[in-house]
Parts: sequence; structure tokens; C-alpha cells
Amino acid sequence: MLTEPQTIAPTALLQSLLDLRHEVFKEGEARFQRWQPHIRRSQFLPSARNLAYYLALRWRDLRAIQMALMPWGLSSLGRIEARVLPNLDAVINTLGALCHSQQGLPPRPPLAAFFEGDRQLRQHTQELFGEIRGKRHVRIMVTLPTIAATDPQWSITLLRKGMNCARINCAHDDPATWQAMIANLRAAVHLTNQPCKILMDLGGPKPRVAEVFPEGARIKPNDRLYVCYNIDRSRAGVVQITCSLPEILPQLKVGDRVWLDDGHIGGQIVAKNEQGVELVLSHCKKGQRLKPDKGFNFPDSQLSLCPLTDRDRQHLDLIVQEADLIGYSYVQSAADIALLQSELTQRCGDRAQRLGIIAKIETLQAIRALPDLIVQAAGQQPFGIMIARGDLAVEIGYQRLAEMQEEILWLCEAAHVPVIWATQVLENLVKKGVPSRAEMTDAAMAERAECVMLNKGPYVGLAVDTLDDVLVRMEAHQQKKTPQLRALHSWQPSAPSY
Repeated sequence: MLTEPQTIAPTALLQSLLDLRHEVFKEGEARFQRWQPHIRRSQFLPSARNLAYYLALRWRDLRAIQMALMPWGLSSLGRIEARVLPNLDAVINTLGALCHSQQGLPPRPPLAAFFEGDRQLRQHTQELFGEIRGKRHVRIMVTLPTIAATDPQWSITLLRKGMNCARINCAHDDPATWQAMIANLRAAVHLTNQPCKILMDLGGPKPRVAEVFPEGARIKPNDRLYVCYNIDRSRAGVVQITCSLPEILPQLKVGDRVWLDDGHIGGQIVAKNEQGVELVLSHCKKGQRLKPDKGFNFPDSQLSLCPLTDRDRQHLDLIVQEADLIGYSYVQSAADIALLQSELTQRCGDRAQRLGIIAKIETLQAIRALPDLIVQAAGQQPFGIMIARGDLAVEIGYQRLAEMQEEILWLCEAAHVPVIWATQVLENLVKKGVPSRAEMTDAAMAERAECVMLNKGPYVGLAVDTLDDVLVRMEAHQQKKTPQLRALHSWQPSAPSY
């Protein structure tokens, strides 16, 4: 490890970089060889190889090398994601020229190779989301409300404002309503001549509170709460709830944390028996009411749940006929991706490889499996990642969310895989018509993704207008991690007064 970067001679720095490149190439090639048999799309092979190199590179702490490179005016490797070896090779060759030493150096990458990763990401994004018109490159996705099934003008208005992809949440409404939404959307696309992809989002096995006893029960910190298989109404005064997926309860352990209602209620399991588990509540408001249909999260528990429910399989019969993209909830592993791919192949044969899959990353298990998950999916068909920041924040902790969403963006850029920035983007604006300062900053940060998702609400049209303006402005200043040095107009010198 280099500890005093300002004192390192360029020859020593060059040798450190050569050693690093050798290790990255060796480890990356070994990983790529394990992945290669699972990749059917030849166009994804360079992306998988670059991802393998990136993982090999980022196992290491590179901060000292970065600091050592800066005084020489060389790339500090901070924007290496899309082009790992070309970036390393370019720095090594430039440093070799400074040292008047070219012996044993890798060839300098041609210009086309240096920017090939950026081209691959643009191509994969267009394969997934289709073309985009106008000044903006980041797509805007909007969740369709029920009114989109009965009001044809809704889709026309949103398309004219800049919606590029329409999301149908199959956890709500019904197939007849979805088909009406799609019919209105396609008519609007024809009328406006604005292209728009359709994402149909499978509901997945979302555990929710099924029943509360006593009805309307209120809780406070340090209360005991029982999560049971069945309510025991003879236990008057004991607060009990049931889970919509009771098969989860045997998989829980004493000491595991349990969260409800998007993290507003939380506690720890202190006992377990044949009736269920007992929690001591640590997070809730005094007098907070327990309500049915609120979601559960189990961040400490290794749950074995099939991500495709029987209801999802029924919906797939319609989805493969109507959708361009399929949203996949509760993905935990490459095997989960293979399961969906198998179901798609059964329904539409070779055409399954043209359907795009969007994997929602919402658990720690999914994060850990992300490289293999990407290879299994993108190795066979168009693929993208949705950062489901609501569940993910509860699962990994709100304090880690900002860090983790950055790491997911980096990893996906290394694999040339598009990312959807989702959950509560401009939420106040969508719901109330007035944005908060924090969510405007969040929307600006979303420019580093390939698509931004807005939820449904009475002011979603205004939110699309606002997001479009923010994204266009930010694209002039930032491209992924790279600042764009557009002229700053706020501090231009005024004309001379003389």
C-alpha cells in the first residue's frame, strides 16, 4: 500500500500500476471464464468481462494510488467503471512516457476502445427503453393510475410532457383495467408520435399484515407484539397480528429484527414457539395504530421465498403479450432470474429473449448476488436494474442507502447495464403540488441513472415537467461521475464600465 503519495517517484508508481493491472487481469479473467458458459448474447461478452475486471479492481483500496497520480496530472481512476483495462492502460502508458520507459507496457488503447463502454451502455439503454427525442438522455417512467384506463387524455398529456415509459403495477387493479390502460396508451402514442415502452411490474411475494387483534390496536415503545399463524381471540388484551405469508414465520430466529409499515414500526424477536414469534417494539410512536395491509421487512432473516407467486404466473400469460418490459420483485439470486426466464420461454419461445427484464434490488441478499444476477439476465436478454429504495432502505438501514445506491450505480455502469432510480422521487410534488428542497436535490442526483421513475399522484404532470427541466439542466453539468465543465453563467464578468 502506498502511504505517502506525494513522495513516490514516477518509476515506483508505474511499477505499482503494472502490478495492479496484472492482478486485475488475472482475477478478472478467472471470474469471466466462470461466467462465460451462462452468456448467450455475444454482445454482452465485453460487458461481462469489464464487470469482472471492475470487481477485481474494487476489492482493493486504491485511495493511495489515486493521490499519488494526481500531482502528475493523470487520471486518478475515479471514473474507470465503463472501461477498466483501457483506463488503466492509458494511465500506465502516459506514466511510462514520463519515465521514458515503454518496455513491458501494455499497448495504448485506441480512442474507440477507450469509449467503447460508454457506447455499450447507450446501446443497452436503447434496447431496453427505446429511442428518446429531444435534449434529454435520461428516460422518465411514470406509474399509471387507474384513471389512465378510463381517461384517454391522461396518457396523451403525459406523453406530450415527456413520459418515455409507462409502468403498470400488477399488485393493483386487474387485467381488464391493465388492458384498458394499454389500449389508451397505444392510441396516445399513435396520436402524439411519441414512443413509450410499457413496463408491467409483477407483484411478487410481498409479506403484509393480514389481520390485527384487537382491531384498531394502538402500540408504544417497549410493548410486546405477537406475530402469529392464527389469532387467539381468547387472549384478550394481547396485541396480535398475522402475516399474509405464514411460511415466513418458521424461518425467523430469536434476535432477528422485524419492521412494519416501511420502517415506521420495528422491534426484535425475543421468543419463538409453535404459535409464532414475539417482538419487543423499539421503534414506533406512542399510541400508533396497527393497520392491516402494511408491509413486513425482515432484514436479518435469510428467507427462502419463491419470487414468482401463482398469481404472478397467471399474470405472465397476459404480460408476455402486452409488455415490453417485465418488472421482477424480490429477486435474490441468479437462480431467481433463471426461473423467470424459464417461465417466459414456456410462454413465447425464442421471443422471450427480446423481452426486457427489470430486476428490483430491494434486499441485502440481492445486493450480494448482483454480479451473478446481472450476468444471468443480461447474458440472455435486454436487462436493467431498479433501485427499489423504499424496501432497500428498511432492509439495509437508511444511513447506508445513499452509499449503497452509489455502489449499485457503479457496478451497473461497469456491466453497461441501465439503472432505474425509483421510490418517492419528487413525492411531495406528485402528491401535493409543491416539492421539498431535499427531493429536488434527489431528482438532480437521479440524472446519473438511465431512467427515473415517478409514482402516481394528482400532480404527476407537473412533476414530469419539473423532472424534465432538472434532468436537462443537470446533464449539462454531470455525466455519470464525470463533471461536465459547461460555462457558468451566474458569475460571468459584466461588460467593462469604461
